[in-house]
Amino acid sequence: MARLLIAALESKGNIITIPSHLRCYLRGSSLAEFNEARENSRDEFARITREWAASGGGDLWLTYHPYYRAPDLLGPDVAKQFGIPYVTCEASYAAKRDNDGWKEQQAVVKSAVRQAALNLCFTNRDRQGLSAIVTSSSLANVPPFIVVEPVSSGDHRAASPPEHLIAVAMMRSGVKFDSFKFLAAALALLPDVPWHLTIVGHGPLAEAVRELFRVFPEKRLRWIGEVAPEAVSDYLRQASIYVWPGCGEAYGLAYLEAQAAGLPVIAQAAAGVPEVVVHGQTGVLLPEGDIAGFASAIRRWINNPAERAVFGARARDFVQSERSLEKAAQRLHGLLSPLAGRVKCLHG
Repeated sequence: MARLLIAALESKGNIITIPSHLRCYLRGSSLAEFNEARENSRDEFARITREWAASGGGDLWLTYHPYYRAPDLLGPDVAKQFGIPYVTCEASYAAKRDNDGWKEQQAVVKSAVRQAALNLCFTNRDRQGLSAIVTSSSLANVPPFIVVEPVSSGDHRAASPPEHLIAVAMMRSGVKFDSFKFLAAALALLPDVPWHLTIVGHGPLAEAVRELFRVFPEKRLRWIGEVAPEAVSDYLRQASIYVWPGCGEAYGLAYLEAQAAGLPVIAQAAAGVPEVVVHGQTGVLLPEGDIAGFASAIRRWINNPAERAVFGARARDFVQSERSLEKAAQRLHGLLSPLAGRVKCLHG
């Protein structure tokens, strides 16, 4: 997402530089680790200050995804030092972190978003969290987006078997593995349906994921493993339905990629998934934990390819018209350009 943001900003003529590669991610809530990160950030601040004093620095500082485990220990201080606007993108705040050992780390996040001239929110969940500590005037929505490939002539989806399902995901612990368990449980309810599943992805729990699906005949499964990001669309275009439960998903760009390829989505109405899939229009979003409902939705679309095709066409149109990089670039330009007039020019 950060790379997409850079591409969107550059498409409007902005010059993007990355002034620091300091990593502020905190593995735990230990104050010793946090203090070490702060010390490292002070050294980086001194270096950036020297370099910007000589070069003139930038006109705006944007930090992507500050949260309690990765507070921004540089941006607010640099922005103050040089009198430039500070902006966050996909910042998150949850009051519960103040009471579970992360209070000091989250205090940095709270101070940063309050200083920000603008906080760009990718999901309503993030916006609701931030609205507890800042005014609505400092919040703006920027829906998740992707680079959309041109649509080829004809409907290739008509030739795709309606029973061809696909999922794209990392195979790691936590919510990703939870989604694999959910998907396997749903497919187990469809022994009489001729489904075929392609799984694209790899990770540390690859063998454990395979074990979940060993109850099914091998001919039902196609394991692709890890592929280059640009190759994922080739596999999506060979399928007809995107099936990924989305347990705890922040939002999931893979959902947008699938819809851009003309695939309707079956998922849960969980976490940030509703930000990228329109229930009843581009996909079906089931209540969280509704394994039977998930299976029923798969059965319905395999048995009704005409309805599935209508959803797929709407999914493709949705991404092309509302979630393209070009659309996001226009949105970002409109939000950030007015801040240029608030820059205090200290050098030159």
